[in-house]
Amino acid sequence: MTQHTVDSVREALAALEDPRMREVNERHGDDHGVKLSALRALAKEIGRDHDLALALWATGETSLRLVALLVCRVKDFGAEEIDEMLRGARAPKVTDWLINYIAKKSRHMEELRVAWLDDPDPAVAAGGWALTATKASKAADGLDLDGLLDVIEADMAGAPERLQWEMNNTLAAIGIAHADRRDRAIGIGQRLRVLEDYPTPPGCTSPFAPIWIREIVSRQRA
Repeated sequence: MTQHTVDSVREALAALEDPRMREVNERHGDDHGVKLSALRALAKEIGRDHDLALALWATGETSLRLVALLVCRVKDFGAEEIDEMLRGARAPKVTDWLINYIAKKSRHMEELRVAWLDDPDPAVAAGGWALTATKASKAADGLDLDGLLDVIEADMAGAPERLQWEMNNTLAAIGIAHADRRDRAIGIGQRLRVLEDYPTPPGCTSPFAPIWIREIVSRQRA
């Protein structure tokens, strides 16, 4: 069995580098040039290795951090570690994977959600809203849904892009999962018109909340 190190992973990623992919990724703020399918294949080859994951993360390099998030053990992270990682993760794809693969699967999810939701850093607050959208969809016990809708109605239109996106996800999650708040959620979306003109490929559902909510509810009823 091959013993992987930071240097060997870096070399493997360098061999997978695609200049065209880097150009595309950099337009979205992600400074790496490896196809995600190839990156995942490398992580699968490495297998679960939490110590290596910590070393990869410590480099600060985007591609190495993405591999780290795939080979780490979620249960080995404490809440403070995940919080520190989010605050230091500025590449969008790293942030996305950290939230979806680590924070959402962590036993500390609720603690992090509450701590992040009102953080003055909009990138951190976006993480709190992402976790809130998940909670609203699956297990909303303890959530003040009306209070969340109040905040969304007041703040979403003027929020920074990533925070706005996650607030919109929460708006849609509430509208889809909670029939008694559906009309209000749709109404908020219609008034604010956030993501109304978002370019949506054929066959995909628009992220514009009124369309999104109605489409998913219609599918569930079919």
